[in-house]
Amino acid sequence: MESAAALTFRDATDADVDALVALVESAYRGDDSRAGWTTEADILQGQRTDPEGVREVIKSPDSRLLTVEREGRVVACCQLEHRGDHAYFGMFAVSPTLQGAGLGKVVIAEAERQAREIWGATEMHMTVISVREDLIAWYERRGYRRTGRTSPFPYGDERFGIPQRADLEFELLVRKLV
Repeated sequence: MESAAALTFRDATDADVDALVALVESAYRGDDSRAGWTTEADILQGQRTDPEGVREVIKSPDSRLLTVEREGRVVACCQLEHRGDHAYFGMFAVSPTLQGAGLGKVVIAEAERQAREIWGATEMHMTVISVREDLIAWYERRGYRRTGRTSPFPYGDERFGIPQRADLEFELLVRKLV
């Protein structure tokens, strides 16, 4: 299990954009992503994010892009967005070569703590591609519950990738933070 003491958590800056895009892409797309278990390479090709998308999160007054470093190297990240009584959790990525060792558990726990303490959020919301059963099961083990509420995948918008199947949609997962 990864020790939180060996990690540095901080807000991303413009100087982090290239490293964060590379991290997110490596965790989800292309052959490099196959080194970890979070790959979407079989269901989506193309990009997962781009510099503009990362910069948008960094600049948004209601968002934070939590950047996680170990020994000066960016190893994980996640987006936190304040949405009233709840926070939204997104753009979560862990370096593929470090997946499966507990780093993701440490990062999500810190994100939940910050959402509670900084914004007073009572719930964390996220959306996950509904066919990602292994990923949804991982979140369920962390206390998230499936809501059955779905939203369409943005077919035709290559900023989100090039779908390799026709049944993609997002499902809302929720966890109480109180």
